[in-house]
Amino acid sequence: MKRNMGGVDRGLRAVAGLVILGLGWWFRSWWGLVGLVPLLTALVGWCPAYAPFGFSTCPAGKGAAEGRGGEA
Repeated sequence: MKRNMGGVDRGLRAVAGLVILGLGWWFRSWWGLVGLVPLLTALVGWCPAYAPFGFSTCPAGKGAAEGRGGEA
């Protein structure tokens, strides 16, 4: 699978995921587990919601085949 998320997008998702998880822990709510979704997409570098539309925030030439982060 090809990466479709750039560095800024991944960073924002990681922060948002951690914040949501933290708030879930703070308020003792299982809803905090929703934070795993943006956190996991940030770690993988691929967003399934972007795929059907061919959308990508990955800089041109930097999207890696096989989702590895190497040269395209």
